[in-house]
Amino acid sequence: MSAPAMAKLLLVSVLETLGWRPSCLVAEHYEKVVGTDVSEDQLKLARPHPRIRYLYTPESITDDELVALIGGENSADLVTVAQAVHWFDLPKFYSNVTRLLRKPGGVIAVWGYNQIEVSPIFDPIMDRFHGTIVSHWHPKIQYVFDGYKTLPFPFESVGLGSEGKPILLDIPKKLSFEGFLKLLRSWSAVTTAKDQGVDLLSDGVVKEFERAWGGPGLVRSVVYKVFMIAGKVKL
Repeated sequence: MSAPAMAKLLLVSVLETLGWRPSCLVAEHYEKVVGTDVSEDQLKLARPHPRIRYLYTPESITDDELVALIGGENSADLVTVAQAVHWFDLPKFYSNVTRLLRKPGGVIAVWGYNQIEVSPIFDPIMDRFHGTIVSHWHPKIQYVFDGYKTLPFPFESVGLGSEGKPILLDIPKKLSFEGFLKLLRSWSAVTTAKDQGVDLLSDGVVKEFERAWGGPGLVRSVVYKVFMIAGKVKL
């Protein structure tokens, strides 16, 4: 999505799951960037940038406090959420987004992924792993499995997908085996299973992944299969 060189305010929901930092990726296009998260630990991982202000927004904060903290009503040109909106209290989140976005013109964009293509050898092993962990996922992850096709999205289309019809994108990225394992270990299904005494990433599983990857030192070109919906407030 293109952006004017000196746009006013961007609100970003910070999430490191993809190994991307969306706030940093777009900071060069905006005068002000606000990165938010309900987790102080996640914010500690955020990359400093002179245009970015990171805010801890705990679940205990009221809607009015949240809107005021970020910049007030009608203050945001763009709200983005990477691989996270499916976890939110959607009516509450969308209500706050509607208050924050400029009218007209403010845009909300949400995206996620449900597959990483690595190689013809590696991908079937990954598919099998998905089958072993499916019972450990939270029900809300079904939105991701569905590629956001079932995600409520009560905004007017801006030509980049719409409710029930996300656009599909192939996002190439360099990924190390260590980075891949870090990604898997961050998945809620893996952490939930571990809390229940089930190690989904046993030594045997990791070794199988490592062999199919091509060795622990190899950095591969992978493709994230991304889906996205963008829209503006209906007037």
